[in-house]
Amino acid sequence: MNEERYRPRYVIHVAAELIGVKTHTLRYYERSGLVKPQRSSGNIRLYSESDIETLRRVRSLMEDLGVNLAGVEVITNMLLKMNDLIKENEKLRAQLTRLQEGNL
Repeated sequence: MNEERYRPRYVIHVAAELIGVKTHTLRYYERSGLVKPQRSSGNIRLYSESDIETLRRVRSLMEDLGVNLAGVEVITNMLLKMNDLIKENEKLRAQLTRLQEGNL
């Protein structure tokens, strides 16, 4: 189910409509490195649900909170690192639990 979020499914004009921006805005976000849509064999951009979530967050940060593009990039990178740390913490906790149960 989680892998479904990453399945490419929306062409650029549909993704833009879902987010409420123009297609050139999505191309700009891509050039800026904020999103990397997958490409079809015909080189058509295909956006996943995960991409749409990221783009909605970018739009919200910029339009609702007034964060500039550099700030959005910093926030996005911090969120990714935070998620990585949370996953690593969960793995370590599970490993600790297994070790503790083995010593009892």
